[in-house]
Amino acid sequence: MEREHRKPRKARCGLRHSIIKEFLAEFLGTFVLVLFGCGSVAQSVLSRGALGETFTINIGFTMGLMMAAYIAGGVSGAHVNPAVSLAMVILGKLKVVKFPVYVLAQLLGAFTGAAAVFGLYYDAFMDYTHGLLSVTGINATAHIFASYPARHLSVLNGFIDQVIGTGVLVLCILAIIDGKNIGAPRGMEPVAIGLIVMAIGVSMGLNCGYPVNPARDLGPRLFTAVAGWGMDVFSTAGYWWWIPVAGPMVGGIVGAVVYFLFIELHHAEPREERQQEEEEEEDEDDDDIKDNDEPLEK
Repeated sequence: MEREHRKPRKARCGLRHSIIKEFLAEFLGTFVLVLFGCGSVAQSVLSRGALGETFTINIGFTMGLMMAAYIAGGVSGAHVNPAVSLAMVILGKLKVVKFPVYVLAQLLGAFTGAAAVFGLYYDAFMDYTHGLLSVTGINATAHIFASYPARHLSVLNGFIDQVIGTGVLVLCILAIIDGKNIGAPRGMEPVAIGLIVMAIGVSMGLNCGYPVNPARDLGPRLFTAVAGWGMDVFSTAGYWWWIPVAGPMVGGIVGAVVYFLFIELHHAEPREERQQEEEEEEDEDDDDIKDNDEPLEK
């Protein structure tokens, strides 16, 4: 009886349109990514280093992306990043009409994730800042949610930083999900993808904290703009905000093109693979015949 009641309910509530299911998956996956990632930054900053530091932040974003991939991977592919979605469009793995839907879901998910972090640590924010939410200064907290450049970083170097970081991210993701490459064991793809973020964090985080994701940076930045930090989140550091948006998009294109030209383009087609296997079998048979035809000693 219980099963009979469950089936109609699921039939009534279950979504039929795939694009809506994919929207919800991308939204929830990005929400979890930002909740864990920005949450780890908030815990480190608001505790003044007592409950976190750079490595724990790397772990937070690594685990956030890993869990996001487990949540959304089977529904939408768990892009949770407009640069990844753009790369998939270029490679023909995502329909162009779905691209804006994915990006909107990712931005809303990141915005909501930032709001959740702020709500979770609201009292800690008020205690740390004495009620004054600032972008710069000794008690600045805007960098909890979005990236800001180190003092040594120029605009050009920052742009290059984001192109390289995102390019490597996309390149490695494509290698992991490539069925004709070594790939990762089924079900372990999210773990491998999470480790990419860990590698990027420990090797490319000095300049601006490796945002490598326009939604992860812009969504929380928009939240800070309306939640009390003001428009300084966009004008600070010479209007830096566009670098972690444009740079990753270019990086996504570069990573996709490089992987296609260097690896995917040269994969054998199924027919070619069969021909190669047949040729190898014929070579083995020829070797066996030669071994058997050796003259006997008199």
